[in-house]
Amino acid sequence: MLDLKIEEQGGFGLAMVMARKGVDAGAIARALGMPAPELPRWQARDGLTLLGVGPGVWLAHAETAPADLAQTLQSALGPLASVSDQSSGYLIQRLSGPGARTLLQRGAAIDFHPSAFGPGSVATTVIAHIGAIVWQVDDAPSYHVAFFRSFAGSFRHWLDAAAAIPDTPIRARFP
Repeated sequence: MLDLKIEEQGGFGLAMVMARKGVDAGAIARALGMPAPELPRWQARDGLTLLGVGPGVWLAHAETAPADLAQTLQSALGPLASVSDQSSGYLIQRLSGPGARTLLQRGAAIDFHPSAFGPGSVATTVIAHIGAIVWQVDDAPSYHVAFFRSFAGSFRHWLDAAAAIPDTPIRARFP
């Protein structure tokens, strides 16, 4: 069994921000007063985290969000971007502890080694056939995993099964 803590996050706000044609990350950053990552990274300021999830696309995450997060972002961005509220469509699980990295390695085909995926990293991936956005929050390590709410049962089934696998090294045998 992995040394791991799993917590469902609640009370958060999520909004997808998509830059309009010809608008770069610098313009988005100036309008929001915070960096807008151009790579799959995240930046946070004043309770808002912007996750770079694609070219000119960010997922805005607020752990404790006002009901009007998307409207606030749209007001700040004006004609620079389209903003859509995603808060009710997603669930976010926080995975933390020494076993968190091992658990994610069992489900996502990305390199979670600390030299490749550390604090500030973001990945849009698939875990157990479920689309997910993963970001590393700190060195504990702790990760947030966001996925569509309708996949909650399937994701939890995968979590339970993957966490129950004994944490033993794999030894290859060659003839």
